[in-house]
Order: sequence, then structure tokens, then C-alpha cells
Amino acid sequence: MAESLIELRHVGKRFAGIKALDDVSLSVRRGEIHCLAGENGSGKSTIIKVMSGVYQPDEGEVLIDGEPVRRLTPADSIARGIQVIYQDLSLFGNLSVAENLAMNGLLKERRRGVRWGEVRRIARTALDRLGIDLPLDADVDTLPTSAKQIVAIARALQAEARLIVMDEPTTALTRNEVDRLLDITRTIQRDGIAVLFVSHKMREMLEISERLTVMRNGRVVVEGPIVDFTEASITRHMTGHDLSHEVYVRPPQDEGVPPRLAVENLTVPGAVEGVNLVLRPGDVVGLSGLIGSGRTELALALFGMRPDHGGTVHIDGKAVRLDGVQSAIRHGVAYVPEDRLSEGLFLTQSVARNMLASSLDRVTRGLTVDRAQATRTSDDMIAAMQISTRSGATLVGHLSGGNQQRVVIARWLMTQARILILNGPTVGVDVGSKAEIHRIIRDLAVRKGLAVLMISDDVPELLQHCNSIILMHRGRFVDRFDGGTASEDTISAVLKTLR
Repeated sequence: MAESLIELRHVGKRFAGIKALDDVSLSVRRGEIHCLAGENGSGKSTIIKVMSGVYQPDEGEVLIDGEPVRRLTPADSIARGIQVIYQDLSLFGNLSVAENLAMNGLLKERRRGVRWGEVRRIARTALDRLGIDLPLDADVDTLPTSAKQIVAIARALQAEARLIVMDEPTTALTRNEVDRLLDITRTIQRDGIAVLFVSHKMREMLEISERLTVMRNGRVVVEGPIVDFTEASITRHMTGHDLSHEVYVRPPQDEGVPPRLAVENLTVPGAVEGVNLVLRPGDVVGLSGLIGSGRTELALALFGMRPDHGGTVHIDGKAVRLDGVQSAIRHGVAYVPEDRLSEGLFLTQSVARNMLASSLDRVTRGLTVDRAQATRTSDDMIAAMQISTRSGATLVGHLSGGNQQRVVIARWLMTQARILILNGPTVGVDVGSKAEIHRIIRDLAVRKGLAVLMISDDVPELLQHCNSIILMHRGRFVDRFDGGTASEDTISAVLKTLR
């Protein structure tokens, strides 16, 4: 058995008297890929910060290379070869790839001047180690998320890492980008470097890790070789119960009822070409395709954010012109964006204010907000969406990712939407919250005749929760599948041909 590089023994950690970690024991062995899994709030982030010296445990001890460490600081952790790649990546977006990769080494040597040829040499060597080619002079902010991940990993390797902790590294990546990241992770391991892969995505855990530790409510509930687990067992350990895998079936349609949405020959300059789309009451239609396929531009056009679009749009049998967001909302169209943090929420505002932001007319009397009515309305929606919060006054930035996503969806449902466009509806959401979000969407489709367009890279998600699936490539619809009969292998095979 390989020796432990880092080990936590009976670690406890409290915040304001609440236990974030309760008697946690966990070890990461030299050169292994170890997955740490759990829902949001299970204690994963707290463990990372104990390992990296950001938090000091209230009980228990931390051992590195078998030796207890009395007080681990972030500087000590880095010096001992522990590197953490957080979800925000902590890169300098206004600096080039080369500058980001060479900076730590140059600062360590305390040089007064910079030799740019050497900066480029250091950066090229770092990327060559991963077998990756990136533009060295490009500002990091101009790169896609997958390339930023690579820069962060290469920078960690430059610091002579022995353990790299990846905190939810695939949250914003497509399936193809995830595959490349997993290949890079295996390359790191071949160099004898351990990886702690922190995730709540079962398929990635099963594919990449050798051992798995599952957290729930601040405790380790199970640990063992990955071969001892299945998707169902991991889900059960993470949530404490089994989740339904029932496939969505659209309710029967009334004869003569016009489609909720009928789009003919829709075009968006440079992005979408001649798309035809029909959504009927109760439809949950999936849309997938590679980045750049035009799927987001299609969503923006339907939400009035691309008024330069062409073609015809009918909603409930009436021709409409979606030439702005207010026009789309007025016609019953709602859009939940891909990035809820930067596009969908006001993080410094309350849950109630976020939910009411798009439907203030429901709680205003003239120019005055009826605060009692606003409280009643938001409280009713919090209950209906089962949002876990002490009250509507809680800042939305303090909620978990799953609850934040429910707030975004709730905001648009409060506009009395009849057509809901979801762009990456469960990105960054744990398995339990994901199941609950899908339950709510399916329920609204069945009970209220909501028509849903669900954009996602997660093929299993589409297969389970959509009655029809469309694949898009270079601005066109290229294939369609029945959600109840199609297979993951079939759809994945078509997607691979679109690369």
C-alpha cells in the first residue's frame, strides 16, 4: 500500500458553533487519484481549506509524509507541495498565459528585471509537460474555461506540486473538454503526482479515480476503492436515499391546441441558419451541441436579446416579434442563463428581491412597493420551489448553488411564463438539488402546460428529462431523437462526429 502524502485524523471544525467537519479522517496516498464527493454543504470545501492551511482544525490533526504538522499555514502547505486549484482558478486575467505561468518562479527568485525570452521558455516548458499548445501571448481572460484550467494546472506543476487538489474542475466544461481534462489528470499521475478530485458528478468519479471518499453533513459516510461503487450507490451515500430515474413522458395533447412556440426559418447573423422548432404544452425538449453550435444564440434570440434575428415566431398561435427582453417577457418567454452568478443573480441582494426583480408589477401600487404583498409573494414561491433559506431576506450569495438556481428559475416563473428556456440548468448543482430542480420542471410542464427548451451537455440528463432531443451544429439542427427510446451511446456517437 502506498504511503499517505497527507492525512487528516479525527478532524473537527466549527463555525459559529455549527459543525462543518465532524470527526473526519481522510488520507491521500502518493501518486493516486482520489475523489472527494458530496453535495453542496457536505464539508468538501472545508476539508480543502484544512489541507491547504487556510483553516486550522478545532480537533484532530493533519499529517504530511507521516509527520504531524502542529500548525499548517498556506505558505507551509505550498512549500510541502500541496497546490489547490479553486473553482475561480485564481489566475491574473489581464496577464498573458506566459506571464501567469512564469510569475511565481520569477517572484521566488526576487529578480528586479524580466527577461521575456526566459518567461516564454518557462511557459512553453510547463505546457509541453502536459502535451498542450496554448497561445503564450494571449491574455488569460480571452481563453475558454477549459484552457484556463490547463493554465492553472500547469502553474501548479511549476511550483513542484506533489498533490494537486482540483475543486469542481469540470463545472463549466463541455463533455469534450472534460475528456481532455481527465486525460491531463492521468498525465499528472504518471509523473507521480497525487490528485484530489473534488466533484459531485458520478460518471467522472467512476472514470478517473482509484479511491473515493463520500461526505454528508460534515462526516465521512463511506471510503473505499472505486470498483466498489456504482452511480446508484454513490448517489445513495451522498443524499441518504435513492433518486428516481423515471424517464419523462409528455402528457397527452388536446386536439386543435396550437403549439406554445412555433419557430420557422429562424436566423441569427453568423450563428443560426434556418432553424425550425415547435414546442407544445408539456414539452421538455433538449438541445445539445458543441460550443459554437449556435444553441445559446438561438436561446438569446427567443428571449429578445438578438433583435437582429430573422424568421417568424408564433406563440400560442399568434405571430409575435421578439425585439427585446420586455417583449419576450410580455409574450410569456423566460430565460435562465448559463452563468447564474454573473448573468442571473444579484448576489448582494436578498432572495426575495432577486425573485421579484422581473415581476415588480405584481407587488406595486402605483410607484410604491406593497411590502406585505411582496413578502407574501416571495414566501409562497420559496415554499413552492423548496428553497433552503431562513427567510426571503437572506442574501442570495449565501445560498448553495442548487438553491441559487432555484431562485433564478423562481424569478422567471413569477412572470407567469409559458415558455421556459434553460441554458445549462444544473451546471454546478449537486445531485440532490439537480433531482429536485428537474422534479419541479417536470411538474410544471405536466400541471401547467409549460413548454421547456433545455440546453445541456449532459446527455444522460437530456435522456431522462426530455421527451425529445435535438442536436445542433454550425447553426443548424442536424439530428433529432425521441427521449424515451434513444440511447446515450447513439447520441454521444453523433456528437463525436461533430467535433
